[in-house]
Amino acid sequence: MDALENLVKNYQLSKEPANQVEFDGMVRSAATKLQDAKLKGLSRDSLFILTYGASHALALAALRWHGYRTEKRYLTFQCLPHTLGLAPSEWRIFDQCHTRRNLAEYEGHLDIEDALLNALIDSTKQLLEKVTALGLIDAR
Repeated sequence: MDALENLVKNYQLSKEPANQVEFDGMVRSAATKLQDAKLKGLSRDSLFILTYGASHALALAALRWHGYRTEKRYLTFQCLPHTLGLAPSEWRIFDQCHTRRNLAEYEGHLDIEDALLNALIDSTKQLLEKVTALGLIDAR
C-alpha cells in the first residue's frame, strides 16, 4: 500500500473510511451493467459504454474497499495493481478503454475494435470476480 500512500501525499488520492453500503452499491451497479450488456440488439457503442462503466465501478469499489478515494477516473484503473494485484497487461486494457471513452465523451469519436471490446468484456468479468472476492469490509 506504499504506492497508494504516496498518491495520498501527492494529493491524487484521499483517505476515507471504507463503507460496506457504498462498496456493495458499486458492485451491484457493475453487475447490472454487465447483465444489461448481454441484451440482444445493443449497438457496439452501447455495449462498450456499459462494460466500461462496469469496469470503472469495480475499480472504484476496489479502491474504496482499501479506504481510498479519487476524483480522477483514470487513477482508479492505475491503482488496480495495488488494490487487486492486477498485472500491467490486465489493467492497461482498462486504461486503453478509458482513453477511448474520453474520445467518445469529449470529441464524439468512438472507434472500438472487436479485439479490444472482447478484451474489455472478459477483463471486466474477471474484475467482478476479484472485487467480489475481497469480501466484507469489516472482515479485513
